[in-house]
Amino acid sequence: MNFALYKEMLSIRPVRRLLIVGMIARIPHSAAGVLLTLHIVLGLGQGYAAAGAAAAVMTIGIAVGAPWRGRRVDTVGLRKALIPSVVSEALIWSIVPHVSYQWLLPLVFVGGLFTLPIFSVVRQSLGVMVDGEQRRGAFALDSIATELVFMIGPAIGAIVATSGFSALGLTAVGVSVSVAGLFLIWFNPPTRSENPCTDSESAERAAADLSAAEAAMVASAPGHVQEAASEMASPLSTDGAVRSRVARNFAWFTVSVAALFAVAAGSGMVLSGSDVSIVGMLERGGHQNQIGIVFFFWCAASVVGGLIYGAMNRPVSPMVLLLGMAALTIPMGFARDTWTLAFLSVLPGLLCAPVLSASSEKVADLVDEDRRGEAMGWYGSALTGGVALGAPLAGVFIDAVGPAGGFAAVGAAGVVLCLAGLTLTSLRRRAARV
Repeated sequence: MNFALYKEMLSIRPVRRLLIVGMIARIPHSAAGVLLTLHIVLGLGQGYAAAGAAAAVMTIGIAVGAPWRGRRVDTVGLRKALIPSVVSEALIWSIVPHVSYQWLLPLVFVGGLFTLPIFSVVRQSLGVMVDGEQRRGAFALDSIATELVFMIGPAIGAIVATSGFSALGLTAVGVSVSVAGLFLIWFNPPTRSENPCTDSESAERAAADLSAAEAAMVASAPGHVQEAASEMASPLSTDGAVRSRVARNFAWFTVSVAALFAVAAGSGMVLSGSDVSIVGMLERGGHQNQIGIVFFFWCAASVVGGLIYGAMNRPVSPMVLLLGMAALTIPMGFARDTWTLAFLSVLPGLLCAPVLSASSEKVADLVDEDRRGEAMGWYGSALTGGVALGAPLAGVFIDAVGPAGGFAAVGAAGVVLCLAGLTLTSLRRRAARV
């Protein structure tokens, strides 16, 4: 393991500055969820179901907007692409605290749609600034920074909201993110190399980077998908030119990339379901004031796991990492007190940052620079979609069988997803030997 890699990464001034800006910009967003929930419940007198609906609407806005925002970075450059987000963040979150619940819903959707694409911008820029083992270390550092953010942001949001300042807190979120956006515009980190490779070079590099698992998934693509692709390219079709253009625009979206998006969605599902299950278990046991203890152990373990993974000399399959995290989430349901739950959260927590880092690294490897912003946007949408699915999935099982059911549901769903992917790999390897 090469832990000196982190010192090397942080000694590069643009990388260090980008990681710091990314971390600071995420803190307001990490607090926004708690602030919005408590503002709706305490400030507007609505229930938690209404607060959950608002969170879902905002999540849908983020999922819809992320690919579009990423594509704008690719086509018009970072500075022009960020201007709508800088204006929207300050405007929307200054209005949201002062309207009724009915007006709040469309506003938070627009707010999500124009969210500052800090995740995709940071990952896209890191993918340009560094490569090879350095890229793995840089992505690991970014995942670690994200974990630190989620140790800080929600706690600050809860303190502000329970002190009666949720409206001020939501406004501060918008202003803070806008300032971060202005700093990114001034900083203008690179989103593509000065001498990007050609399409053929990119294809050769992507092909060389395919792992056995990815090759298996490419080979197992359904026949009707291949037929549709051939129809798009066919000059005999009346709208062949349009289909050909569509095919070219999405040429980066291979089965291998789709598999990584599935890993991102599975990770988001397991993490958000675990989040809800932790809160449900402690709240039902009357220990809601000890939630911070469990979250500290959970996030701290992720930081340690990220440090170890980033220092490794070889990458690990994101699907294998997700399989481990999902399987180790299930035993958390057997906890009977706060400290047992905190200790059980360490094992899946160790794999949290590595799975996100590994999947981001692989997307950066497989997608050419001129479409990487869009790809990272779709990656963020997949992660967000998983988050939106995991919370209600866990909630249904918590209501039906208790908090243990929430951990079991999201953990088992993640295991099934990974086993399906690994089965395809095994079948492909057997076919190759014949």
